[in-house]
Amino acid sequence: MISFEQVSKRYGTHQALQEISFDLPKGQILGLLGQNGAGKTTALNILTGCLAPTSGRVAIGGFDVMTQPRQAKRLIGYLPEQAPLYDEMTVEAYLRFACELKEVEKGAVVSHVEAVAERTGLKDVMGRKIGNLSKGYRQRVGVAQALCGTPEAIILDEPTAGLDPRQSSEMRALVRELAGEHTVLFSSHILSEVQSVCDRVIILHHGKIICDSALQALRSGEARLRAKIACGEGTLLPALRQLNSVSRVTVERGGDPGVTQVVLTVKKGEAAERELFTLLCAMQAPLLRLAPVEDSLEDIFLRATMDEKG
Repeated sequence: MISFEQVSKRYGTHQALQEISFDLPKGQILGLLGQNGAGKTTALNILTGCLAPTSGRVAIGGFDVMTQPRQAKRLIGYLPEQAPLYDEMTVEAYLRFACELKEVEKGAVVSHVEAVAERTGLKDVMGRKIGNLSKGYRQRVGVAQALCGTPEAIILDEPTAGLDPRQSSEMRALVRELAGEHTVLFSSHILSEVQSVCDRVIILHHGKIICDSALQALRSGEARLRAKIACGEGTLLPALRQLNSVSRVTVERGGDPGVTQVVLTVKKGEAAERELFTLLCAMQAPLLRLAPVEDSLEDIFLRATMDEKG
């Protein structure tokens, strides 16, 4: 549905994007992550036709964004970080205006606006001026205008920015509902949000893609175990570091006296539990707790951007 082919963008001497390539199939929710200045906004601006790439090609539904802009833009709905709202207009008037811009047939505008309002939870505020709405409702209006015309792809840039926890939860639920019927590209700096909503993640760093993976694949990478053992560090740590199945031992401070809590990084394909139990039995060191550690998206993101030298 969306295709980036060797896309680069340079601002003078600054290289904002460096030959990034990826495909986003129909029905998938992709999370676009990166630190400030990583190139996320530039990528979105190129995708929506607001910027031209220095080199490379972007296509939506097979239409080139630069050479076939009308056909390409018909297929996308875009909510930028600052929603393009007109405070003096009512919600209903604004959505009708958005439908006109999206070339919805005149006879279908009324029913289409009603359907979009129902889906985004705006039916009770259709007659109110946008300038009098709360931040949460304003964001809903922004999503609603992106849905006008039933585009195949929805581009959302920080859609929960400034929302309270309840409003953020409602917005995430709405984004999840869009999956399947729409392709969704979701840019956010809130990693837990991306983890709860997206099927796949791309991490940009210094204008390059350093990670492109399904979330499930990221979680099933390097296995780790957290162990709480009734034994002092001085005796325990050298023994743990000799285990063939363990590549790294990290001590977690702040435990009880005489008790050591560690995180064991397990070598790929190895089962460390049996080797650990055998060692601790021989040392007569009681194992008080053992549990797997599942990386959060934040852990993965920090490791990726820390290790990458640009």
